[in-house]
Amino acid sequence: MTVSLLDLNRQYEGIESLVMDAFKDVFSSKQFIMGPKVNELEKALAEYTHTAEAIGVSSGTDALLVSLMALDIQPGDEVITTPFSFFSTAGCIARLGAVPVFVDIDPQTYTINPNLIEEKITKKTKAIIPVHLFGQLADMTAIMNLAKEYGLYVIEDAAQAIGAKAKVGSEIMSAGSIGDFGCFSFFPSKNLGCCGDGGLVTTQNEALAEKCRILRVHGSKPKYHHHVIGGNFRLDPLQAAILLVKLPYLDSQHEKRRANAAFYDTHLSHSYIKPYVIDGNEMIYNQYTLRSNKRDIVIDRLTNFGIGSAIYYPVPLHLQACFSHLGYKEGDCPEAERASQEVFSIPIYAELSLDERAYVVECLNSI
Repeated sequence: MTVSLLDLNRQYEGIESLVMDAFKDVFSSKQFIMGPKVNELEKALAEYTHTAEAIGVSSGTDALLVSLMALDIQPGDEVITTPFSFFSTAGCIARLGAVPVFVDIDPQTYTINPNLIEEKITKKTKAIIPVHLFGQLADMTAIMNLAKEYGLYVIEDAAQAIGAKAKVGSEIMSAGSIGDFGCFSFFPSKNLGCCGDGGLVTTQNEALAEKCRILRVHGSKPKYHHHVIGGNFRLDPLQAAILLVKLPYLDSQHEKRRANAAFYDTHLSHSYIKPYVIDGNEMIYNQYTLRSNKRDIVIDRLTNFGIGSAIYYPVPLHLQACFSHLGYKEGDCPEAERASQEVFSIPIYAELSLDERAYVVECLNSI
C-alpha cells in the first residue's frame, strides 16, 4: 500500500462537475478581474469567520503584506512574531523595511509563547503576528491582553487555521476574528484550497477594510487616482469561484480530519509525541504533526513503506541566512530549534480511508 501525504484527486472527485460549471460561469461573465464571484466569496467568508469584513487578495503572503501596509508599518518599526512558521510571516515584515523580532515557541503547541513576548517589547514595537500553527490557535487571550496594555496591533496569521476556534476570555472565537486583522491562505494544500494562489484578509474594522481594498488595487480610489502606494493584490475570480464550490464542504472535512486524528491519538505508539490540543480549542488539523528525536530514521522508514510525510519547518526563521544581519544565533530560540529537528507531519486529509490510516499506524508503530 502507498499513502500520499495529500491526495487532491480524491478531494475533487465528487465536485469536479461543480468546479467546471463555476469556471464556465466566470468565462461566460467575461469578468476576469474582481467581479461578482469575488464579492460573493467575501460575503460568505466574512460570515464563516464571524468577521465584519473580508477582503479577497492574491495569496496568504499578500494578505500579511497588505495588512502591515494598512497599519502603516514603517522602516525601522519592530513586529514581534514566531521563528517557527512559513517564511512569509517574517518576510513580509522585512519587505517593508520593518524588523522581525523573534520570540520562542511553546514546546507543546509550537505557537508563540506569550510569556516571552513582553520582554521583547520596545518603543519601536508596533505589532504582534501570532501564527495559528497546524490548525490550532495561539494563546490569543494572553496576546490580546499584552497588545491592549502596550497599544500594539495584532495580525493573526491564520493561513493554516480557517474554521479553527478557541476560547478567548470568556468567548469562543474563530481564527481571524480576534486581532486587528486575520490573514488566510488558499494554497492548494490548505484545508480550503483553490487551484493556485489565493488569500483573504478579515477584520472587524470597516476603516481598515477600506484601506486594504484600496491598497490591493495599487492604492487607487477612484481608478487612476492614487493617494497611497499599494500593489496588485487582487483575488482571481476563477479562484473565488472554486472556493465558493468547496466552502460548503469544509466543516464536514474538518470533522473527518478530527476523526483521523482521534484514531492516531488512540492507536499510535507513545514513542511519538502527538499533537497537543489546548482545552477548549477546536483544532482543524491542517497537519497532524508528530515529534521524535529519531525523526530522520522514521521518515526514511516511512518512505520505504510508501507513506508520505513532510517537515514543517526544518530551519527556524531566526537562523535563515537572509536574517543573519539581525544577529540571532543558535540557542536564541531553543524550543523552535529543537522542534525544527524533531517534528514531522503524516497524512491526515479528510478522504483518507480506514485501511490507509490503519496502515500508517501499523508502520509507525513497527518503526
